[in-house]
Amino acid sequence: MAVNVVESKEWYLAGYAAEGVPTTDHLTLRSVPLSLSLDSIPDAHVAVQLLFISVDPYLRTRMSGQEDGLYFPQFSLNQVITAFGVGRVMRSKDEKYSEGDIVLNAFFPVAEYCVVPSSVLIRKIDPEAGIPLPEYLSCLGVPGFAAWVGIEVLGEAKPGSNAFISAAAGGVGMVAGQLAKLKGCRVIGSTGSDAKVRLIKEEFGYDDAFNYNKEVDFDATLSKYFPNGIDIYLENVGSKMLEAVLNHVNPHARIPVCGMISQYNQIWTEREGVRNLLNIVGKEVRMEGFLVGSYLDRFADFTVEMEGYLKQGKISSKIKIYEGIQSFAESLGSLFSSSNFGKVVIEVNKPR
Repeated sequence: MAVNVVESKEWYLAGYAAEGVPTTDHLTLRSVPLSLSLDSIPDAHVAVQLLFISVDPYLRTRMSGQEDGLYFPQFSLNQVITAFGVGRVMRSKDEKYSEGDIVLNAFFPVAEYCVVPSSVLIRKIDPEAGIPLPEYLSCLGVPGFAAWVGIEVLGEAKPGSNAFISAAAGGVGMVAGQLAKLKGCRVIGSTGSDAKVRLIKEEFGYDDAFNYNKEVDFDATLSKYFPNGIDIYLENVGSKMLEAVLNHVNPHARIPVCGMISQYNQIWTEREGVRNLLNIVGKEVRMEGFLVGSYLDRFADFTVEMEGYLKQGKISSKIKIYEGIQSFAESLGSLFSSSNFGKVVIEVNKPR
């Protein structure tokens, strides 16, 4: 017998966190009744059971209460938080979607169930395609797309280029390094532990890597690993690492700026500045920030290419799965731990 009303747990923002990692002082879990009756669903809407939710660093920047840095709109207080997710259609008032369809959406509520306009759904997912559903939030999701835009579109990776990836064991970095290798680059990564150095060399094919926590002089470190200079630097960290990179870039180097995770938990007046930006002029470096939303016209190209790599076994990933919607605050905090690696995903409900 069809269920018409469910109690859906959801996370909302109770207070902004200007500094530090948001905790349950700022994030609150509540339970709300939700009608799944077809009569209660508006036209051109679908009722969805969430299966997986993507936990990404950019979410942190929407909880500060300040419009700076990434300039994403802030989440409203007492409103449910939204994120990329994969869900199953339970009821549909749109003929393009049927019960049982697996769908991807960039703005699912961080909840167990929801009713959303069908217009916000990005695509259907074929569960028989041989690709695990969490990969649509990893290699085929925001991290993979960010890596693809950074390495292929803005980085213009080509054979023989020297590529450097910071936060190389993270959701973006693990994909970026593999993409650069597939394009024929020599790829070096920086990570926060010896275990992650081994991971990216042994499983993701990096040519070499170093643990930045063991390095006392980044300038000397980059001299060692890049005796012939840096052609592409995918920036994920900021601060002292970026400053060191600018001393080692080659003429016409490309620096796609994906993020600066070292600064997300600080107000801007407490962040460390970069003192050698003039090098960008003298070396004619192209340093460009980007948001994946500005490249959605390339998403179909990315999807075709990445699905091919995954099916051929040319790209792999590490996904850490937290169980249950109640784990959202914990999983968000884990992104800023030096022990974190790979992509963080919440399994909300078990896929059938």
